[in-house]
Amino acid sequence: MSFDRIQEKLAILADAAKYDVSCASSGSTRKNKDKGLGNSTGSGICHSYTEDGRCVSLLKILMTNHCIFDCAYCVTRKSNDIKRAAFKIQEVVDLTINFYRRNYIEGLFLSSGIFKNADFTMERLVQVAKKLRLEENFNGYIHLKSIPGASDELMREAGLYADRLSVNIEIPTVSGLKLLAPDKNFKDFIKPMEKVKNEIIQYQQEKKLIKSTPKYAPAGQSTQMIIGAAGESDKDIMYSATYYYKKYNMRRVYYSGYIPISSDTRLPSLDTEVPVLRENRLYQTDWLLRFYGFSVNELLNDTHQNLDLQIDPKLGWALRNLQEFPVDINKADKRMLARIPGIGMQSVHKIINARRFRKLNWEHLKAIGISMNRATYFITCDSREFYTKDLTADQLKYKILQNIKSKYQKHFSPQLSLFAS
Repeated sequence: MSFDRIQEKLAILADAAKYDVSCASSGSTRKNKDKGLGNSTGSGICHSYTEDGRCVSLLKILMTNHCIFDCAYCVTRKSNDIKRAAFKIQEVVDLTINFYRRNYIEGLFLSSGIFKNADFTMERLVQVAKKLRLEENFNGYIHLKSIPGASDELMREAGLYADRLSVNIEIPTVSGLKLLAPDKNFKDFIKPMEKVKNEIIQYQQEKKLIKSTPKYAPAGQSTQMIIGAAGESDKDIMYSATYYYKKYNMRRVYYSGYIPISSDTRLPSLDTEVPVLRENRLYQTDWLLRFYGFSVNELLNDTHQNLDLQIDPKLGWALRNLQEFPVDINKADKRMLARIPGIGMQSVHKIINARRFRKLNWEHLKAIGISMNRATYFITCDSREFYTKDLTADQLKYKILQNIKSKYQKHFSPQLSLFAS
C-alpha cells in the first residue's frame, strides 16, 4: 500500500470520526510493563479538542466509513455520496505505533461504520487492540467503540484489551431512533452495555480475591447522544442520561449538538445552527446531577421541559425557588450551599472549612472565589449589608444577566429588556 493511499485513507476516516465527541479518557491507570511502549497514567490524555470537535492527543479514526445502515443523522449513511475507505487491521496498528513514537498521540480512539454485520466489524476492532497489546506491547490508552448488536464473547474480549468501551445511543429517545434510523433495533444498543457493565462488576469482585485478575475496561464505559436531530426536549435527554448512568454505571454521557450534514425532511434544515449553547447547558445539568446533589426532576419536569438557555441551570432552579433564599452562608448545610448560584463545589468545601474558625463576611467570600455577580442575590453573611430589594424572578434574572459576560452572549434574546426594572 502506497504512502499516498494511506494518507488519503487517514484524511477520510479521521474526518468521519470528528463527529464523535465521547473520547475523554480519565480513569484508566494502565502502567508500562515489560519495557513496553507508553502508558496511560496521569498524563491527562485526550482532554484537548480542536474547534471542530476533534481530540488532538488521540489517533481518532474510523476503521471504515462504509456502512450497511442509512441513519438519517449520520455522515457515513450508505445513501450519502461521499468518498469511502477502509483500513486494514495492520494499518491501524502501524499508524498508532508510528504516531506514538513521534509523540503525535497518546493513544487510540477507534470507531467504525458497520462492514457486513455487528460481529464482523467488532472482531476487527478487537483485533487491532489485541495486536497493539500483545504484539507491540503497547500500554497506551485505547478506546474502542462497541458495535450495537455485537456478541457477548467479543465484548468480553474487547474489554480485556481496551481501557474504555462505549456504545453511542445516538438518539435520546426510542421514538426518535425509529424515525431517523428505522433499520436499527434499540435492543442492540443495550445488549453490549449490559455485557460491559456485568463484566466490570465481575472484574471488581474477582480482583478482591485474586490480584492477578486481568483488567477489564478500567476506564469504564460511556455513551453519546446527538442533540437536536429528533425534536426531543431537554427533559427527554436528561431523563435518558440519568437512566444510563444508573442502569449501566456509565462513566460519562456525552451530548453532541447535531451538525446538519444531510438534506432530509426528517431532520432540521441544512442552514440550522449547531446547538452549542444547548449542548453546554446540558453538560452543566449533567454536572449538577452527578456532583451537586440535584435530582433530575428538580431541574427538568413536565412544567419545565427545557432549560433556559440564557442562564445556567442552577441559577434557573434558584429563580424558580426564591422561597429557599437568602441562605445564611455561616449556617447552611453542604447541600444548600451547593445550590447557591455562583458557588461551586470547591468553594463549598472552602466555606465549610473557613467558617470553623470565623464567621464569614463579604471580603472572606470574595477571597474564597465565589462568583459575587450571582451569589450576592441569594445569600447573607456576617455583614449588615445584603441584598434586600424584592424583585420578581424575571427582574432578578435580567439584573444578573446585565453583569454576566458570556461567550454565548450572541445567542441571548433581546426580549430581556421587557423585564427591566
